[in-house]
Amino acid sequence: METCAAAQENKNVFSDGVTRIDFVLVWEESVNPLKSAESDEVSSSSSRDTHRKWRTEFLSRLRTAGLHQETKEVVQGKTKTTYVLLSAPWNVLCYYAEEISVRVPLQAVTTPISIWSEKILEKLHIPNIMAQDVPNLPPDYYTCQFRSNKLERFLGHENKDTFFKTTQRHQILYEILARTPYGSLKRGEVGIGRLVSEHVLTAAFPLHEGPFEMPKTPVDPQSLNMRQILHHYWARWACWRKYQPLDHIREYFGEKIALYFAWLGFYTGWLLPAAVVGFIIFLFGIWLMVTDVAAEELCTSGDTFVMCPLCNICRYWNLSSICYTYKAGLLFDNGGTVFFSIFMSLWAVTFLEYWKRTSSILSHRWDCSEFEEIEERPRPEFTALAPMTVRNPVTGAEEPYFPETQRLSRTLTGNMVIILMIAIVLIFLIAIILYRTILSIIIYRSQNGFFIFSAGRIASLTGSMLNLLVILLLSRLYTYLAQILTRWEMHRTQTKYEDAFILKVFIFQFVNFYSSPVYIAFFKGRFVGYPGKYNTLLGIRNEDCGASGCLIELAQELLVIMVGKQVISNIQEFVLPKLKAWWHRRKLKPAPSQEVIDEPDSEPGLSPWEANYQLLVCEGLFDEYLEMVLQFGFITIFVAACPLAPLFALINNWVEVRLDAQKFVCEYRRPVVERAQDIGIWLTILKFISYLAVITNAFLIAFTSDFLPRLFYRYTTGSMRGYVNFTLSVAPANYTQSHMTCRYRGLKDDKGQPTQDYYHLLAIRLSFVIIFEHVVLLIGRIIDWMVPDIPEEVEIKVKREHYMAKEALAENQASFLETIIDGCNCYEKIY
Repeated sequence: METCAAAQENKNVFSDGVTRIDFVLVWEESVNPLKSAESDEVSSSSSRDTHRKWRTEFLSRLRTAGLHQETKEVVQGKTKTTYVLLSAPWNVLCYYAEEISVRVPLQAVTTPISIWSEKILEKLHIPNIMAQDVPNLPPDYYTCQFRSNKLERFLGHENKDTFFKTTQRHQILYEILARTPYGSLKRGEVGIGRLVSEHVLTAAFPLHEGPFEMPKTPVDPQSLNMRQILHHYWARWACWRKYQPLDHIREYFGEKIALYFAWLGFYTGWLLPAAVVGFIIFLFGIWLMVTDVAAEELCTSGDTFVMCPLCNICRYWNLSSICYTYKAGLLFDNGGTVFFSIFMSLWAVTFLEYWKRTSSILSHRWDCSEFEEIEERPRPEFTALAPMTVRNPVTGAEEPYFPETQRLSRTLTGNMVIILMIAIVLIFLIAIILYRTILSIIIYRSQNGFFIFSAGRIASLTGSMLNLLVILLLSRLYTYLAQILTRWEMHRTQTKYEDAFILKVFIFQFVNFYSSPVYIAFFKGRFVGYPGKYNTLLGIRNEDCGASGCLIELAQELLVIMVGKQVISNIQEFVLPKLKAWWHRRKLKPAPSQEVIDEPDSEPGLSPWEANYQLLVCEGLFDEYLEMVLQFGFITIFVAACPLAPLFALINNWVEVRLDAQKFVCEYRRPVVERAQDIGIWLTILKFISYLAVITNAFLIAFTSDFLPRLFYRYTTGSMRGYVNFTLSVAPANYTQSHMTCRYRGLKDDKGQPTQDYYHLLAIRLSFVIIFEHVVLLIGRIIDWMVPDIPEEVEIKVKREHYMAKEALAENQASFLETIIDGCNCYEKIY
């Protein structure tokens, strides 16, 4: 019986209806190049001739490599689009499969896949609303590296058309395309990547397996193609509470993309308890707003506390005027935030430990547990451009080599660029600080009562929005520079290349995104001075915290940057791909009676290669990971200032999973499958953030929050009555702005010198930092020790598979495989 999937797969073939299309190359050119050449400059005509020569040479070398080709042409207005369909015959597939260490099946694994939450809900007899029955579950196999001379030992070797998976065929074709030269090797004229970047080709991609829309008539779910299954059971908004079909994602998009979605789903699930606890802490802050003694004392103080002017042209003001702002600060600055900081620090450590276990299980199940150490091959671009070869000490094979001294010099140059860009970020930070101060002065001079009362908040909020804009603009610029520098450094493998690129960008983005919150948390208001002796920067009085403290300003900054960036990113991810796809389809829409295809009896409508060409280029996972890792930093490093941050992150991530799924399934061209062992250097970055979070939260609570001053005052006096007066100092007698006595925040005497209480409190703060940091890190280490990175059953399975593969590929052991399989089945029954 012919299924929908089979019918659609038949369209991804050559004109003979048999030869499978493994890859598509596309370029566009003018229909009448002679007329175009007359109107253009000579250099433009020369460029077209060079491009045509490069394309001809490239296609000729692909034919020499053994690839089958078929050309299709479509004329649209004044543009002719040429599609070259590529297919690899059996002998080419076998040669390169062995070359790039493709893994092929030895025997099916019958052990069922289990999810920890499913087990818990089943034991508690609670219905699992997250479960769903996804059709066509990809089978799991024991695998080993392909060897042509051992073909008969592998499962499914009888059928050459289906022995290699579609994604493996894509990998092999991309390897050939990436290492094939089209010009001078010395000038780096090698590979499909440069041909596309030089606009010699406009696109190169494998085909999707049919449409993603469900058939209009009811069909058996087993007959759906993989793209339809992923759309219906994963990418739709209705699936927001369902488990992700990770094995289907891996089968269609490869291990690297599947690991990203596995990590994103795991992270989102772990955000749920953090969001619940954070929301409870926020409710505690609301209760404290109503019952806090110090807040009541401040609000009923009237004109008891006359405060010194906030700037040189400002007026005196009553502390009671900030009653509502002070109460709002209690939402974020209360005793509950101390508990929440400890909770989130331990949450981060535990989350990472359990992710490492989950990652090891997935990498073994997907045959990637030894990918980086043994199987990963040099990057095709590195292979083509490396100046020499050396023997690999692990495999014994001759491999291309780039001298480490040259790479080191290039890396140092790249580091200088990073330092320069960080300096630019700090310059912009100083500019925004000056902007806030100058805007406050301008508002005070406006003589408008409403604006004067809110001058500080207006300056702070607009400064945060301006800072977000600067952050987004600098991010784009530096990411482009980092790509050029990392490519120039000539890293051997794709993993090392990506790790170097990610590290460069993260260092910059860390300073870019976190410099302003760090300034507000730890530096703002520390160097103001006191009435009569204010410190200045470039002639302008140093910026001070608002009357209700810096913590509420930090919470505002976090919400603007974190939530603002998430909203902007989600709008971009939802709207921009649709606009780009619409514009791309509009440009490619054929004019009436202008379509020319080789087959005169072709079916009406677009061919698969035309339909796929109208989709967008897959932009990779870097931006997706970076967005989530920066979010992880916001909800851990500064969580003491905003307990609602995990809740906002959870809501964002529920949307993010479906937006990303829709992009990959519906709007992107199918990416070439990439293998990966884990999430790479992102895990190291997450560990760094989790350790940094412990230190920053300790200092936030000790030096920015009012928690310790309140605790100290309550301990020394026995109640909170008079706390507001305790936190205010009297301006020195020589303060010459007026004969009137005024107050300012700080523990200083009438000469502006720190009081004894200031030094007592300083000792308490430093002690708190040391105790908090040691206790939390010690508990974190205990959790690390208690949770092994690799489960014991996975370690046993890895050893078993090594033994099985070794015996299966041994000479004169044809019957041994059956014995091993029998033993393996017994093992599965036991475990």
